[in-house]
Amino acid sequence: MVRSHVGIGDVRGLRSLEAVLQARHALRGLVDVQTVAVPRVLTGVAGADGLAMLRDALKMGASAVGGCPDLDPDPSGYAEAVLTLAAEFGLPVDLHSAAGDPARLARLAAMAGGLRPGVTLGPCHGLAALGPEGAARTAERLAAAGISVVALPQGGCGALDRGGVAPVRLLRAAGVRVTAGSGALADPANPVGRGDPLEAAFLLASHGACPAPRAYDLISGEARAVMGLPEVRVEAGFPAELLAVRGENLAGVLSLAYSRIVIHRGRIVSRTSAVREYCDSSGEAALDLPRQFHREA
Repeated sequence: MVRSHVGIGDVRGLRSLEAVLQARHALRGLVDVQTVAVPRVLTGVAGADGLAMLRDALKMGASAVGGCPDLDPDPSGYAEAVLTLAAEFGLPVDLHSAAGDPARLARLAAMAGGLRPGVTLGPCHGLAALGPEGAARTAERLAAAGISVVALPQGGCGALDRGGVAPVRLLRAAGVRVTAGSGALADPANPVGRGDPLEAAFLLASHGACPAPRAYDLISGEARAVMGLPEVRVEAGFPAELLAVRGENLAGVLSLAYSRIVIHRGRIVSRTSAVREYCDSSGEAALDLPRQFHREA
């Protein structure tokens, strides 16, 4: 499953969303794509067109309502418009925010409280700059409102500052559901983004944001829950949505996750294998270990 944030409005209109919806249809059976409609401005005179465009995007089949309140002249009004439309269409909300303003987050939490389905907010790296007490109070408000937070250790949030990572341990201690993603995929926000969730888990674990088992849970079970997907277990009766990775333990898998098999809807849709060849003094291969890549679909 991939959740794609698609900009709408301005000169592009709905063309980007149309293209992503076409890609979603073409990729059926290989990957499921959730589309999040992201307008730039929703308040004031300029926001009227954005609001109309967002409504059209939801009618076209966007999976969720999104946006960047920080980029609107009235962030609270922007968030209120998004939450109102989400409630009207019965869709989830996925907002991008640096979350460096506790008062703004408190207002968002108050507006979102009681909204069903839930609200996702990320990357929230600005929380780390508030200090322990300020961040803890803000995290408690987010938890009380049932808002989930998506950390993006690889960066990638459009025009927003990409520095830092959300304080995962603090948020979880407050009762906030936290998940992690890979951020932008080879676009101006993150030109080297690879869209690899295992890399996101590796970065969280290597930076000390959380232990390896928890880091993996954030990009697997917790991510599925936030995206509204059913739980997966290697048991009869559960969906066959699995990732098989070669490795002796979870820490090794996160650091050397080269060879892998992706199983989607009960069948293999991707297989990646890697070979590392060590050579002796004569230049002849002496030992095979994972390194070089080839990919078979």
